[in-house]
Amino acid sequence: MLSFIGLGLYDERSITLRGRDTLTEADSVFAEFYTSRLVGTTLDHLEALHETDIEVRDRAGVEQNPEPILDAAETGHAAFLTAGDTMISTTHVDLRMRAHERNIETRIVHGTTAQTAASSLTGLQNYRFGKATTLPFEETHGGVPDSVLATIRENRTRDLHSLVYLDIHADEERFMTGDVAAELLTEPLENPLGVVIGRAGSDDPVVRADRLSTLGKESFGAPLHLLVIPATCHPLERESLQTFADAPQSAFE
Repeated sequence: MLSFIGLGLYDERSITLRGRDTLTEADSVFAEFYTSRLVGTTLDHLEALHETDIEVRDRAGVEQNPEPILDAAETGHAAFLTAGDTMISTTHVDLRMRAHERNIETRIVHGTTAQTAASSLTGLQNYRFGKATTLPFEETHGGVPDSVLATIRENRTRDLHSLVYLDIHADEERFMTGDVAAELLTEPLENPLGVVIGRAGSDDPVVRADRLSTLGKESFGAPLHLLVIPATCHPLERESLQTFADAPQSAFE
């Protein structure tokens, strides 16, 4: 048995009760934190709270050398942990397919996703979100990739909100911040309304809405951050952004 368990968004307490029960039942536990991170905790705290040993695998250890995980699942119950919700990344789908090829039973235990948190914290209606995209660090592509801009523009054409995930380099402890993302996108998108979300899932999340040029000059504290480019706001969405994200009236004009 191989159980994929989403740990939620922030710390060792973000896991669901079902996820914790499944983790307790496992004979061996693996995790990856290169696609996302629980920035509100450490590996030691995870292991202590859940009373288990966790073997953290890097990208190569999951994608190129998954045999230790699959062998453990073939002879017992192995758990594979990820931040957020499991199966969001294609690398996790690939691992599940490999298990299926070896006739290993798999199970999925969901965790809270960044997308649902973004909708909940901002008040932007979940069904109005279009395709999401990821904004990489500027040096990766020499600027903002055309594909990122095309995704946001297509969503805006369809009057849909855009969720922009911000790049992380987990091995270097580098996390793109909301101000950097806003600054990168201000000119190419002609300075629209944006919303920065910081530390979703924590006790003190930050939600701030304004024109991108303004957000690019502000600080939003510790990571992880998300950026949303809203479509035309429904009156209730506008009121929510004004109430909970300090959006000025001028940002909607």
